[in-house]
Amino acid sequence: MLEVVERLCPTEQKKQKCIHKMAGLKTWFDQKWVDIGSKKKDGSFSKCGRSKQKADSKRKYPKCVPLAKATRMSDSQRASAVSRKRAAGNTGPKPTNVATFKKRKRAFIGGII
Repeated sequence: MLEVVERLCPTEQKKQKCIHKMAGLKTWFDQKWVDIGSKKKDGSFSKCGRSKQKADSKRKYPKCVPLAKATRMSDSQRASAVSRKRAAGNTGPKPTNVATFKKRKRAFIGGII
């Protein structure tokens, strides 16, 4: 990893930023990603993604999150995230990104205008 950092970031100041970014990406790849839209009978989640097999072609569009986040979410939060993901659909070869948690609407401060 250090050889890559040396090549990409020649100055000492940039090396610290590169190491920090690469550590974050490594953590992201090391997490166990699960599909919160398909819960198994034993309560666990199936792994993220679909294969090109005939059996997986009938499977619904997956909503994938890290396992740690999936266990922290309530049932209603999971259902909301999955329904928003499936409603967005997939129109092309690239996946559609949808926020896991819906943004809260802020109350309007003030009176009648």
